[in-house]
Amino acid sequence: MNIDIESISRKIGTLVVFGVPLIVGGGIVYYFAQSFPAMYIFEVVLVLAALGFVSR
Repeated sequence: MNIDIESISRKIGTLVVFGVPLIVGGGIVYYFAQSFPAMYIFEVVLVLAALGFVSR
């Protein structure tokens, strides 16, 4: 099993880059919608997008 260190650091960096909008964006969505389900939907969509980028 050959794991490339650049691949691991790229994946971790991508998850960190998506983590900031997840936290900040979740707060903004909750502020405007005043709804936890709307915030959870936003976060699930963002997590799916992050996992899509990382899986490539």
